[in-house]
Amino acid sequence: MAKEGSLDAPTRHPILWQDENYSDLEQLQTEAERQFDVCHGCRRCFNLCGSFPKLFDLIDDSATGELDSVDKNSYEDVVDECTLCDMCYMTKCPYVPPHEFNIDFPHLMLRYKAYQFKNNKVDLSKKILADSDTVGKISSTFSPVVNRLNASQIGRKVIEKVMKVDQSADLPKYSHKTLIKLIKEQPIQPNSDGVAFGESILLYPGCFCNYNDVEMGYQAYQILSFFGVKVNMRYEGCCGMPHLENGNIEKVHQSSIAISQKINAQNIVSDKVVCVVPSCSLMMKKEWPLIAHDNQEVKLFSQNVEDFFEYLVMLVKKYGMPTILSQNKEVQKITLHLACHSRAQNMGAKAAEFFRLISNIQVSVIERCSGHGGIWGFLKKNFNYAIKFAKPVVRQIKKEEQSIVSSECPLALSHIHQAFEKLSEPQDEVKNIISKTPIKILADLLGL
Repeated sequence: MAKEGSLDAPTRHPILWQDENYSDLEQLQTEAERQFDVCHGCRRCFNLCGSFPKLFDLIDDSATGELDSVDKNSYEDVVDECTLCDMCYMTKCPYVPPHEFNIDFPHLMLRYKAYQFKNNKVDLSKKILADSDTVGKISSTFSPVVNRLNASQIGRKVIEKVMKVDQSADLPKYSHKTLIKLIKEQPIQPNSDGVAFGESILLYPGCFCNYNDVEMGYQAYQILSFFGVKVNMRYEGCCGMPHLENGNIEKVHQSSIAISQKINAQNIVSDKVVCVVPSCSLMMKKEWPLIAHDNQEVKLFSQNVEDFFEYLVMLVKKYGMPTILSQNKEVQKITLHLACHSRAQNMGAKAAEFFRLISNIQVSVIERCSGHGGIWGFLKKNFNYAIKFAKPVVRQIKKEEQSIVSSECPLALSHIHQAFEKLSEPQDEVKNIISKTPIKILADLLGL
């Protein structure tokens, strides 16, 4: 007998991307029809992203008002709105496995994206943008030219024409010196007086901190060293999140095995692997073992991965808060956006939890999508909608009237700041906001 919802913990099935039927259009459409019909009868996710309104509009505007009269070829319109944020699976759907309805909307969308990638339906521009290591290496080498190009009107018009990236979207700058090179030049010894002296971890910065926000990556290194943690910084390649968004599962599979093997070969797999950026920890924790489900090295590696603030909260609970923070006298009010890739890790709001352990720090949490969605939010066809989608976040920021706005996802934070500026009218009596990632806020509190 079917149950209305499930009280069991949600579980995920391995992604059978190597199965010959995985990308078969007929079988894919049949499975989509099955899951879409359940979504049609439920509609709890109507306000999560663009995929669900698109699906429900297709049904409501059809001849019968039911899914049976919807053209199956239009299913791909639903897929194009999905950013694989995982929020429907993690926060809304009562029918996820082990419920017998077996609804996994994000992985259904991933299957469609894999079909599109296999059949050359993904633009070359998106493939290039997804190759963050190649783009990062080239852009860092020529960073003065690239940054100047990204900041000029003519340059942005050219980029929009060639790469289909909206000329209004704020793009991250590139650092001429990568984080790994900076660490080699300016290594830090663990603080012998730190509360967690004796702890040892591997810090994984991800492509964004290695090529773009080097400052945030180095501050993460400084913070952990201040706590007394011996930090081994390694970067062996992108986690594959941009490729996953394109449906290039094979590339993610290759990356998961290559990175796991390289790090395991250094005999440091017994240490925790702490990721600076939530997207990296989500990929390594959750997606890698489902994609490389038959690889024991990947599984072993994934079990050791933790998010940055997840690890910090553990340190404080185990060893206590550093004196400089436990006696903090600076009153700060922070509006913290909880990034989707943090929420999808099912670990709680760890950055908010950490700051609430510090005296005189007041934190308000926003649990709404920023609308950014990785590469998706940069694209010309999506950018204006992505800004509009951030309206509830902007509305809550204005309501809180706090000057410091933060998000664990640095790209989401940049998008929120831009949305705040675009959606604020001249007559609005709102003060300018200061955008800082939680890592930068903490670095400032520690005087780093």
